[in-house]
Amino acid sequence: MPFIRKIVVTGGPCAGKTTGLSWIQNAFSQRGWRVLIVPETATELISGGVTPWTCGTNLDYQLGQMRLQVTKEQIFLAAAQSMPDEKILLVCDRGALDNKAYMNAEEFATVLRTLQLDEMELRDSYDAVFHLETAAKGAVDAYTLANNQARYETADEACALDDRIIAAWTGHQHLRVIGNAMDFENKLKRLLWEIGSAIGADEHFEIERKFLIATPDIAWLEQQPNCHRVEIIQTYLRTEEGIEKRVRQRGENGHFLYYETTKKPISGVKRVETERRLTSKEYLELLMNADTTRRQLRKTRFCYTWKKQSFEIDIYPFWQHQAVVEIELQTEDDPIYFPPELHILREVTDDPAYKNAALALQIPEEEPISSDAAPSGAAD
Repeated sequence: MPFIRKIVVTGGPCAGKTTGLSWIQNAFSQRGWRVLIVPETATELISGGVTPWTCGTNLDYQLGQMRLQVTKEQIFLAAAQSMPDEKILLVCDRGALDNKAYMNAEEFATVLRTLQLDEMELRDSYDAVFHLETAAKGAVDAYTLANNQARYETADEACALDDRIIAAWTGHQHLRVIGNAMDFENKLKRLLWEIGSAIGADEHFEIERKFLIATPDIAWLEQQPNCHRVEIIQTYLRTEEGIEKRVRQRGENGHFLYYETTKKPISGVKRVETERRLTSKEYLELLMNADTTRRQLRKTRFCYTWKKQSFEIDIYPFWQHQAVVEIELQTEDDPIYFPPELHILREVTDDPAYKNAALALQIPEEEPISSDAAPSGAAD
């Protein structure tokens, strides 16, 4: 059985996705990967005359598109599993959750119910998701309708659609938003670097910073379209000193996926991380190797995308007045722009008491909320 990684390359209109797919094909083929690309379903249908405005209703169209999307991915995955190659990169030119951005909530619920699909399982069936920001945001001179006959959005519509697509994928634990702060060539180089790290083609260094915050307004978070709630149970395993190994149950509404993660520290904010998906049977077997000196950690995580940054806000049941927010960075010097609704108390990246492994041993006391804490929304 080959080693297969399945990813999504998505983005707003005129984001560079077509060129990006060509770069991916060339770069990873040269590095020994068989690259398979699942073509964009909407472009195939619209170019063939099947569109939301020629079908009876948008719902009729979306049912067909989702059915075709899922079927195509199943066919490509089965084909990949039959191939003799050692390493296969399955690249979806847009994925199933892109469709959510083109429906209202009622339509999307009907599609899932009719096709007997689960949103979390659809979203997390991909190993990573890479969103290229539309040129209409920050590079509007490059925005054009000329290079895609299925594209029809104005620049303002493209910006709104870009936001809806990010919101649709928010909740995936490996969502990366690649913006237009750099020139186009460097944007695509960043895409290749992010993919290489995510699929294990390059050694993946996790660069993460962590902040203690006042407990946020949960009702406000749940109202944000670019925020998604997941429930996590984390169990630490017995391992050699200096290595952290854990298993995690992650999901919502009775639907869960399981992961094993191993972390090796390099510096205060930099770690080598490897992760693999588990079956429920593998998860239960690994639980037998639990470190009984540590408690299971339960937490509610809000995955929140804001200004092309992916924040993870963890609410623990043993704290009433404080929580933790984490953000993964590309470099140790990347600036962070906090949402103004978050009240930052202090950075705890290098404070061992606030690492999850330490919280499983002993819970720090809650800290008083100081008026001279770091200002909300500021770059650290």
